[in-house]
This record gives sequence, structure tokens and C-alpha cells, in this order.
Amino acid sequence: MSTAALPLSAPTVRVVKRDPLPVQLGLTALALLAMGLFIVLPLVAVFVQAFAKGLEGYRSAVQSPETRSAIYLSLLTVGVAVPLNTVFGMAAAWAVTKFQFRGKNILVTLIDIPFGVSPVISGLIYVLVFGAQGWFGEWFSDHDIQIIFAVPGIILATTFVTFPFVARELISLMESQGTDEEEAALVLGASGWQMFWKITLPNIKWGLLYGVVLCTARALGEFGAVSVVSGHIRGETNTLPLHVEILYNEYNYSGAFAVASLLSVIAVISLALKKFLEHKTGLESQ
Repeated sequence: MSTAALPLSAPTVRVVKRDPLPVQLGLTALALLAMGLFIVLPLVAVFVQAFAKGLEGYRSAVQSPETRSAIYLSLLTVGVAVPLNTVFGMAAAWAVTKFQFRGKNILVTLIDIPFGVSPVISGLIYVLVFGAQGWFGEWFSDHDIQIIFAVPGIILATTFVTFPFVARELISLMESQGTDEEEAALVLGASGWQMFWKITLPNIKWGLLYGVVLCTARALGEFGAVSVVSGHIRGETNTLPLHVEILYNEYNYSGAFAVASLLSVIAVISLALKKFLEHKTGLESQ
């Protein structure tokens, strides 16, 4: 008994319809207009105002002792906060993605706290803890240690505000990569350090650099928390954003915009690095 072959059904072809040309042009023009108004125009205005008194005025504002002190303090803060956040971020990401333990969700929630707390509130917390009338203020005062209105307070506040950036980037990346390569290395007899240096770190290097760039940019631009704990001591506890505020309040507009242009250049460089590292991280996670 023979059976007739069943006819094969034709494959379904989806036709993707494109938006009409006027709609495409309109949306593109709207996006370019918004970008021009909210990004390009303010950036151009910063540099126009910065050079309002000519190149000599710009050089004088940038090379003043107060500006040099603000640059040094900003770099010092970044030089301490970013390495601390990098070490913490790698440790936290390793723990969250490679192990199962009680309190794992609590740890992830704690990492995200700075994203949900206003930087000003973060600064006030440090004042309540380390200030003269704070919980440990009397002990620090007795031992001649100053945290608030000094460099240590600025570093602590900046570290708190910026510490999620590296951790959050690495957690998502390492979760997508899985643990197959690490498990294979352990089976072959690799130690924990060998596994980290030869497998884990090469796999996360672009994501790690991406998190470091974001952390650095955020640390350099931090204003709220640092403003609360710094005391605004000219030449001692003013970072670049605080120095810009002081110059602007003194009606030294060209000087304020000259210093702000330094932060703008750093922001543009950070965005370029961010875009490059986003591409590398996307290739790495595939």
C-alpha cells in the first residue's frame, strides 16, 4: 500500500516595511535637533566663554595656583578611589558570579545603594559619622585626625559614590560568560591565581577597562557629596567642580568656563573611550 507524499508548505516570508521617507527624515531631524540643543550647543558655549578673554586669559585661569591645587586634588582622589573600586568590583563580581552563598542578593542590593541615594545625602552621612559632632568625631579629634573638611573625607565620599560602576559592569559580563572555562582549568589542575590571571582576567579585560573609565569620569565630575564634606577651603579642599562653582559665584565667568573646559575635554575623551570599550565588550561577550 503506497502513500502519497504530502506537499511541503511554502516557507513564510516576512516583508519588513520601512517607514515613509518623510517620517525617517523627520525623526532624524528631531534627534539631531535635540542633540544639538542639549549636547553640542552647551559644549560649544563652554569653550566660547572659556576663551572670551583670549588665550592669555585662558592660560591665566588654568595655570593659577588655585586651579593647579584643584587639579592635583582631583587627580589624587581619582588615584585612590578608582583603584579601590576596581579591586572591590573584581572581588564582588567574582563572588556573585562564581559562587552560591547566603546573602548573595543582599550583597547585590548593597552594591546598588549609591545609585539610589542622592550624593548630597551620602556626604551628610559621612558628616554624621566622622564630623566633629558625629559618632566617631570625638575619637578622631582626640587623636588629631581630621576626616571631614579634609582630603580623607573627599576620598571617602567619592569612593562611596563611584564604587558600583566597576562591579556592575563586571557582574553582567561575567554572568554572560559563564564558568565553563574556569571549571575546565580547575579540572586540569590550575590553582585559583592561575585561573584568575590566565583565564578570568583576559576574558574580562575590556569590561574591566570600561568600568574603570566610567568610574574615573564619575569621580572627576562628582560635586554633591564632595561639596558637603570638603568645606570649600580654597587651595586645599576644592576639586575641579567645586573650583568652577567658586569662580562662577565670584563672577569670574571666563575663569569658571576655562576650568570647566578641562572637565569637558575629559568628558569627551571618556565618551570616546566608552564607545570603543562598549564595542570591545560586546565582541568579548559573544
